[in-house]
Amino acid sequence: MRKAGILMHISSLPTDFGIGTIGKDAFEFVDFLKRTGQSCWQVLPLHPTEFGNSPYQSPSVFAGNPLLIDLTELKNQGLLWGEDFDGIFFGSDEEKVDFEAVKAYKNDILEKAFSRFHITPEYNAFSSENAYWLDDFALYMALKEHFDQKPWYEWDEGIKNHTTAAVQKYTNELWNRIELYKFRQYIFYSQWSKLKEYANSNGIEIIGDIPIYVALDSCDVWTNRKLFQLDADGTPKAIAGCPPDAFSADGQLWGNPLYDWSVMSEDGYSWWISRLSTSMKLYDIIRLDHFRGFEAYYAIPYGDTDAKRGEWKKGPGMSLFNSVKNRVPEVQIIAEDLGYLTEDVHELLKKSGFPGMKVLQFAFDPYNDNPYLPYNYPENCVAYTGTHDNDTIIGWYENEPNKEFIRDYLDVGTDDLVPVAMVRTILASRAKLAVIPIQDYLGYGRRMNTPSTANDENWSYRIKKGALHDGVAYHIEHLTRLYKRSLHKN
Repeated sequence: MRKAGILMHISSLPTDFGIGTIGKDAFEFVDFLKRTGQSCWQVLPLHPTEFGNSPYQSPSVFAGNPLLIDLTELKNQGLLWGEDFDGIFFGSDEEKVDFEAVKAYKNDILEKAFSRFHITPEYNAFSSENAYWLDDFALYMALKEHFDQKPWYEWDEGIKNHTTAAVQKYTNELWNRIELYKFRQYIFYSQWSKLKEYANSNGIEIIGDIPIYVALDSCDVWTNRKLFQLDADGTPKAIAGCPPDAFSADGQLWGNPLYDWSVMSEDGYSWWISRLSTSMKLYDIIRLDHFRGFEAYYAIPYGDTDAKRGEWKKGPGMSLFNSVKNRVPEVQIIAEDLGYLTEDVHELLKKSGFPGMKVLQFAFDPYNDNPYLPYNYPENCVAYTGTHDNDTIIGWYENEPNKEFIRDYLDVGTDDLVPVAMVRTILASRAKLAVIPIQDYLGYGRRMNTPSTANDENWSYRIKKGALHDGVAYHIEHLTRLYKRSLHKN
């Protein structure tokens, strides 16, 4: 069955609270997806965004982002009162998340909600079921406060090394702050499960994103140091990134620690199994970021200021994915196979059976039979006009040197017809799933992220209230039905 979906992160929804949340607007967006015949809603990672506001640099790849918690629901539950909202500054731009403003009020107001919360059987069940990651995460966040937000590798020796005695000592001392962080996760997961259930009941699957790497200053590394390529003091031996490509002439210096795949393989990749199993509580389909890193990963000398001197080293390959298929057989994966690819990567994708990705913005080289041109797409792929790391169609086209070839290929005579022709071309392709960023349907809006940059524009994009009006819905529904991708019978 041919399917279609829309790419828009939760934070981009147009709420009254300065950031999109798992509330009324999210449920209404599910209604919009159903109305327009979509089968999928693709979101970015749902993890906390402590570092540069990026969901790809998080203190935990198991935790949910409390900034996405819906406050109206907490008010309806009696955990927040009307006066709690007095004087809050949510940000001044309805099309942009002011993360500093949102963090300031959200942290404060969630503490008020926690102060009124009474332990319930549901809370105890959640804490018990998720103790394998929740206990350490809540302690880690409380310790970050205790040590003035210093990274774990600058903490006192015992707790830095996660010794049993130190863990017990700080668990006793910081129990109230630990419970606060557990409460926030309970609320996030409770709200998200209701949204996911609503989406699924309306025929909508959630596509989630799993970053391949984790942040150095994270609970994941602090509690699992032996799984990473670190020196005895916690310093990375090398860091992750990717070589120069279409996104960056200097390559991308991500800074994440690298996995010790030989150690991970000794217990059948149990950390990855836990990670994917937890992710399946959040998503129906997982987009596995930087798939090529599982065949070979790019190791950059620690301390380098760009990614030019990196070296490729062998990853786990099918050894990992065979373990995943055996132990998490229900998992559905989309392989993000973009960037520099070798025959070995193509072979790994073929053996895995996962659909890869095709991005139309990468297609328009008039001198080569580019694999991103739609007539080269296999059926087993997911096609996009662009991803969260690409500019919008309009922004991309403004800077394209091959405008004449693009117009000729799309069979349009003027520049203003390019955006809708791009969308039509993707929807008309053989790909079994076509996903369009919301900005490309709306015909305006900023890009979500510019790789290799750090500024307050990244990750902050929001749609305007009223943007998803009847005219937009009709346009999307018409195209989805026209190209036989509608959730409803064509």
